[in-house]
Amino acid sequence: MPLAKIRKTNMRSSRVPEERDWDLHRLLLRGTPFGNETNEAMGLGVFEPGMATVEFVRDEAKVLVLGAGGLGCEILKDLAFSGFKDIHVIDMDTIDISNLNRQFLFRRVDVGQPKALVAAKFVMERVKGVKVTPHHCDLRTFDSSFYSQFRLVISGLDNIDARRFVNSVLVSLVETDEDGDLDPSTIIPFIDGGTEGFKGQARVILPRLTSCFECSLDSFPPPTSFPMCTIAETPRQPAHCVAYASVILWEKEFPNVKMDTDSPDHMQWVYEKALERAEKYDIPGVTYAFTLGVVKNIIPAVASTNAIISAMCVNEALKAMSYCSQTMHNYHMHMGATGIYSHTFEYEKKPHCGVCATDTQVLKVHPNTLLQDVIVQITEAYRLKKPALMSESKSIFMPNPPALYEATKGNLEKAIGELLQDGQHLTITDPVFIGDVSLNLRIELDTSEH
Repeated sequence: MPLAKIRKTNMRSSRVPEERDWDLHRLLLRGTPFGNETNEAMGLGVFEPGMATVEFVRDEAKVLVLGAGGLGCEILKDLAFSGFKDIHVIDMDTIDISNLNRQFLFRRVDVGQPKALVAAKFVMERVKGVKVTPHHCDLRTFDSSFYSQFRLVISGLDNIDARRFVNSVLVSLVETDEDGDLDPSTIIPFIDGGTEGFKGQARVILPRLTSCFECSLDSFPPPTSFPMCTIAETPRQPAHCVAYASVILWEKEFPNVKMDTDSPDHMQWVYEKALERAEKYDIPGVTYAFTLGVVKNIIPAVASTNAIISAMCVNEALKAMSYCSQTMHNYHMHMGATGIYSHTFEYEKKPHCGVCATDTQVLKVHPNTLLQDVIVQITEAYRLKKPALMSESKSIFMPNPPALYEATKGNLEKAIGELLQDGQHLTITDPVFIGDVSLNLRIELDTSEH
């Protein structure tokens, strides 16, 4: 809502606040010296106490929650109790009995049901007047038009690639005016939370204004993987045994059946086969719980940590929608293993970020370097999956669909100097980004390299 409209509505509004929201109204109906004045410099507005601000949070601040697991359940509850009335939640998982010790919106009778549907129903029954719309699907099935309808996005995911995807969507939605300045109405704050045991983090991302999720990708370790020869021939760790059972043996025994990691029968089979292999090589540590952790990539979760990080995220959500206090600047770490220690710092924008950097990136390569080696270099530098490369005039390499792969795979064995001229631009797309986000590299052929 424009600042002037909020100010006028606050002056004329005489609506009596609801009794159950007295604490929220004490925060939003009176002035404060802690309002987010820095927003005015960014063109985002400043805090205006009054019922119009309360009504904006209630009626217009449409929020999207990513994930309905341990952190997501807490976020949904906190949002509902913080004055947000229009909430959507996306989660593609179903409820497992192992979730019940910390995902408090679920009960034993809910096991096997979609998390998003059950969580939405529970919150709406508990907090009257709140509408929670569930989406039981992969968040990548939605395009940018879906995400553009929200005022705020909060992530409670444990999947880095999914967060990268949403981050690229929100960055791509930011528009500029005729003078080249950012249009504040197109900036959708992205609040990201994550927990692991007694540790957690919360951060506030204002697309194009602050560092984005991709800027901090180097702080996340690459996903764990094992060489296939180690899994098959010389296992040394219990995880190797589980990987052998779930990857190699499952394919041999059930070639046309996709493993369901939420199926107790499937997981029991994997556990038994992994245990047999572990006993053969005298490797201790294979348990049913450990098997689930490896196959489902389960991150250790503690309910209290989820509650703390969720409170931080929703606190920032309320500040972002009302400007009632200074927004976190911009990364908060919680370390609770040996006490309660928190640290907030500014994560700066990465000059060579593949998503939010405005300058064209430069790639220096020797002209004799094979295209397949250039692709490896780019993939490692930007942590891509299956990059597609296009020059200013033609496709250089397309991994999909099969017809384009067949037409371009011959370029893999060609030197980059045969395919591109010095200074030519290369556009790279990848599944980790939304369709209209791409890397733009300027190729510099450096003959001094060997």
